[in-house]
Amino acid sequence: MALNLIKLCVGVETVEQLQASIERRSMALIADGEPVEMVHTTRMSPKRADEIIGQGSLYWVIKSRVQCRQEIIDLRTFKDNEGISRCRIVMKPNLILTAQQPKRPFQGWRYYKQEDTPRDLGAGETAVSEMPEELRKELATLGLI
Repeated sequence: MALNLIKLCVGVETVEQLQASIERRSMALIADGEPVEMVHTTRMSPKRADEIIGQGSLYWVIKSRVQCRQEIIDLRTFKDNEGISRCRIVMKPNLILTAQQPKRPFQGWRYYKQEDTPRDLGAGETAVSEMPEELRKELATLGLI
């Protein structure tokens, strides 16, 4: 069974803002002739990488709610200029919207078991995914989506 990671998306207010950031980075990579993959660098490396790579996703918490995920392609460890170990979480550039799930703030990333993750919004729910962020948040708060 796949193992996932969950992380706060600091500095991002909406899924749309995250998507715009991904699109800007993708365009820059294409312009530079680089492969399009999104990378998030973190201090700690997951010890259970074999359960994550190619199977798991990074679930993003935006404004105290899990709202979307990105599939994890690879986990690459390295040492920075100061000799400190770091990990690059390499993800596919596309966001997958999920049902919103409340989540309290925490530091760093956490393992996120498959049975605890919110469901993906399906094709039949595209109208929900196209709603303004505030409306989706309010409907989720009321337990309607």
